[in-house]
Amino acid sequence: MKQQNNTPESSRSRIWLYLGLAAGVMILGSAAIFVRLAQASGVVTSFYRTAIAAILLFIPFIINKRKKAYIIQKRSAWIAVAGGLLFAADLALWSSGIVLGGATNPTLMANTAPLWVGLGSLVFFHERRVRTFWIGLWIAMAGVMLVLGQDMILALEFGLGSLLGLLAAIFYGAYFLVTQAGRSQLDTLSYYWISTASSALVLLLLSLLFGEPLTGYNPITWFSFLASALIVQVTGWLLLNYVQGHLPASIVSPTLLLQPVLTAFIAIPLFGEQFTAWHILGGIAVLTGIFMIHRSRFST
Repeated sequence: MKQQNNTPESSRSRIWLYLGLAAGVMILGSAAIFVRLAQASGVVTSFYRTAIAAILLFIPFIINKRKKAYIIQKRSAWIAVAGGLLFAADLALWSSGIVLGGATNPTLMANTAPLWVGLGSLVFFHERRVRTFWIGLWIAMAGVMLVLGQDMILALEFGLGSLLGLLAAIFYGAYFLVTQAGRSQLDTLSYYWISTASSALVLLLLSLLFGEPLTGYNPITWFSFLASALIVQVTGWLLLNYVQGHLPASIVSPTLLLQPVLTAFIAIPLFGEQFTAWHILGGIAVLTGIFMIHRSRFST
C-alpha cells in the first residue's frame, strides 16, 4: 500500500508560513513608527531605508547572480529601475505624509493601493471586474473622503499628510503593475536589489535637491534609519515575498490590511494620536472596501 506524505510535517510547514505572514504584517505595521521617531524629513529617512538595504543585499545579489549563471537583459533591468523610481516616489510621499499628519492616516491612505491597481489593470490590461469590485471601490472611496475631510477640519497639515499618503498609494499601485512585468523576467532577489538601489539613488537626489541634511542627526534618528532598513526593508519585505510564494493570495492580501490597524495601535499610546468617531468610521469603510476589492479577484 502506498504511504502518504507526513501530514504533521506539512502542517508544521504551514504553521511556520502563517507565523511568517503574521510577523511580516507586524513589521510593516511598525514602518510608520520609525518614520515618526526619526527627527528627519521623510525623504531622508526613506533614502537611508533603501540605501542601507541595497548595501546589505549587494553581496547576496552578486552571489545569486553568479550561482544562477545568467545575464540580466537590459530590458529587464530597465523595468526594475522603473519600479525603483515608482517605489521611491511612493516612499517619499508616504513618509512625508507621516511627518506632517501622523503615522496612522497616511498609512491607511497608502493601503488603498489595491484600488488603484484594480483600476490600472482595468484601463491598461482590460481585465474584467465583477460587481464586488465596484461596490468595494465606492465604499473605499467614501471612507477616503471621510478621513480626508475630517483631517482637513482638524488641521491643514493633517489633511495634507493624508493626501500625500493617498498619492503614495497611486505610485505604489503603479509600482505593483510594473513589478508584475519585471518579476516575469527576473528572480525575486535580482528585481528587489535593482529596484531598491534605484530607489536609493532617486531619494538621494531628492534629498540633495531639497537641501535636506544627510548627517548630524541624534542617536534615535540613526537608530530609526537603521531599523527601517534592517527590520522593514530587508526582513519585512523579503519575508512577505517568501510567504506570498507559498500561501494563497486570497489569504495574504486581506491579511496585509491589518497593517494600518497595527500602526494605529502603536501610534495611539506612543505618539498620542487621536481620532474622531468619523475617522474610525472612515477607516472601517476604507478597509472594508479594499477587502472587497481583494476578494473580487477570486470571484467567478
